[in-house]
Amino acid sequence: MKFRDDIRNIAIIAHVDHGKTTLVNEMLKQSDTLDEHVQIDDRAMDTNAIEKERGITILSKNTAVRYGDKQINILDTPGHADFGGEVERIMRMVDGVLLVVDAFEGTMPQTRFVLKKALEQHLTPIVVINKIDRPGARPEEVVDEVLDLFIELGADESQLDFPVVYVSALNGTSSYESDPAKQEHTMQPIFDTIIKTIPSPIDNSDEPLQFQVALLDYNDYVGRVGIGRVFRGTIKVGDSVSVMKLDGSKKNFRVTKLFGFFGLQRLEINEAHAGDLVAVSGMEDINVGETVADSANPEALPILRIDEPTLQMTFGTNSSPFAGKEGKFVTARQLEMRLKAELETDVSLRVDDTDEPGSWVVSGRGELHLSILIETLRREGYELQASRPEVIYREIDGKRCEPFESVQIDTPDEYTGSIIDTLSKRKAEMKNMESTGNNQTRLTFLAPSRGLIGYSTEFLSLTRGYGIMNHTFSEYLPVIPNWNPGRRNGALVSINQGKTTTYATMGIEDRGTIFVDPGTEVYEGMIVGQNSRENDISVNITKGKNMTNVRSSNKDLTATIKTPTHLTLEESLEFLNSDEFCEITPDHVRLRKRILNTNSREKEAKKRKMNK
Repeated sequence: MKFRDDIRNIAIIAHVDHGKTTLVNEMLKQSDTLDEHVQIDDRAMDTNAIEKERGITILSKNTAVRYGDKQINILDTPGHADFGGEVERIMRMVDGVLLVVDAFEGTMPQTRFVLKKALEQHLTPIVVINKIDRPGARPEEVVDEVLDLFIELGADESQLDFPVVYVSALNGTSSYESDPAKQEHTMQPIFDTIIKTIPSPIDNSDEPLQFQVALLDYNDYVGRVGIGRVFRGTIKVGDSVSVMKLDGSKKNFRVTKLFGFFGLQRLEINEAHAGDLVAVSGMEDINVGETVADSANPEALPILRIDEPTLQMTFGTNSSPFAGKEGKFVTARQLEMRLKAELETDVSLRVDDTDEPGSWVVSGRGELHLSILIETLRREGYELQASRPEVIYREIDGKRCEPFESVQIDTPDEYTGSIIDTLSKRKAEMKNMESTGNNQTRLTFLAPSRGLIGYSTEFLSLTRGYGIMNHTFSEYLPVIPNWNPGRRNGALVSINQGKTTTYATMGIEDRGTIFVDPGTEVYEGMIVGQNSRENDISVNITKGKNMTNVRSSNKDLTATIKTPTHLTLEESLEFLNSDEFCEITPDHVRLRKRILNTNSREKEAKKRKMNK
């Protein structure tokens, strides 16, 4: 059997914020790839605007670096479990992984998630202990933690014998030794370990073509672009090939362009061989997981298996009194077309029609997954409304089951009691509690996903921002009966349309937390704050002060109000109850009741009470 010794295919995997993208940056800088005069930005692989703002990787990216006479193809993957679909599909494109672990934090929930996916594909691992210079770094202990995790996940003997490289990606240094003083300004240990450890791809370029699409892109000039790996054979510009569709059908097309990846560029090439990672255009109708095969001998590769969604929301056209005032795309047809287009690139997403016109059930892998989709839509000029996130139930062995998540919390000791108390009310079961030194405690829970909806805001308040919470899907377990974890506090709801006033806000701010500034346009049924008690209150927040000819002795100098609380998109979605919507436009995120008319809503509430 022949092998291609000139290339290696690797993915970089890690828990969120353990330094994958920074490491790729240094590998680009210190390889024989870029000209000396080329300057690259920090985290250059995170090209999406939301990625740059939030400091997280959402979409998998590929690049290639030259090291001596070898080319190393690198896939940078997201670390957050909500974008696990991105991780799963690219595992098939590579022969090995760099598992990046923070030298201080050690193995975290998403470390387990991404490593499990890599081991399931029998990929060869290299462990990179990053942030070796971080205060409190404990590299040797972390290597032991990683080994324990490998054993726990059922790694075979060859995978357990993993090489370890210690790095500080931020400083561009690395070494084979855990002592920070031995770090040198070079990435050579990483490159050498990749060349020595990661298997070369099999060279079966003379056999019939098999190319599988793992990522999709779109270009205005060439249309849809399928990115993937040539598993067998050779593909050339001008070739007539067949696409083996997911439904078993077959379509023929001609390859119009081929692109290879090098550094930060996508370069046109004429042909690609077995083992190459390339982009192919010419196929208007191709989806992730489909195989491009030789027309004379069409054989499909196994379909990529992606974990099913666990959370769903109802998206609909905006029906508020302010609908159509701010967005470019406001009709049901435009929204439906955009959601269907998203399905073509996001394999973890599901969009289903409902009985209600202009409304769809959108299912994803978590709150962050769906909120990033909503944020993307609003930036593109769409208006929509979204319901409260709900978990997806499943029938397993005749029992109704719901998703549970593994939750890991690192917090100062003083907040542990409050965290345990609040999570136990949300039906979480504590699995472990250990001191990690410096007055810090690590808590591990198994919690129902619906109990975690809306918890992150409460958690940040509880720990005053000092706590770190990570959670990832664990398993489906029987549903917890007779329990509804919705928001306990009621809402302050506007009874009319107009502009809010300082005078009216002063009159109602003692009743709870206000969400809107004076001068904000509101409408009847819009939520303007949270009540300090359980019931909803209808309030007049647009009332002006009656003018009289009697002059006030204090001349209104005391007319000041507390600073309103402005909710982010995620906080707004978490706030929702089942009878509420979040209205999303390019300029505003508003909370509202489903039934806007005050009298109709109160009648409906009375009916519900009587039926209980």
